[in-house]
Amino acid sequence: MPKFLAHDAFFVFLMVQFIRGIPRELDQAARIDGCGHFGIYWRIIVPLLMPALATTAAFTFINSWNDFFSPLIYLTRPQLFTVPIALRAFIDATSASSLGPLFAMSILSLLPVLGFFIAFQRLLTEGMVTTGLK
Repeated sequence: MPKFLAHDAFFVFLMVQFIRGIPRELDQAARIDGCGHFGIYWRIIVPLLMPALATTAAFTFINSWNDFFSPLIYLTRPQLFTVPIALRAFIDATSASSLGPLFAMSILSLLPVLGFFIAFQRLLTEGMVTTGLK
């Protein structure tokens, strides 16, 4: 769960840099219109943060999906293994692994990441392009 809240330092840095790129005039205009601190954040900052939030969510999902060591520490029953651990267990099941089923399992493990990328492609590319700009 902490990974979905952008616990990694890179994502915190990405969000801070994106917020620093938002013009202060938007805050001042909202303040003149009568918004408070929460209203400025909720009505001005959060809608502008959507590309950066989508980029953070995508990279966090991919990192969590491909994580090998954390689930290896916590999970003990084979029924609860994640996909990378199951792939590794499939290789260790026999001394002579059959490559066909292994590659089929590998392709199936890539489908959720590919689907996530296709679903949020517009926001991801927009977030990557606009993060470094002033």
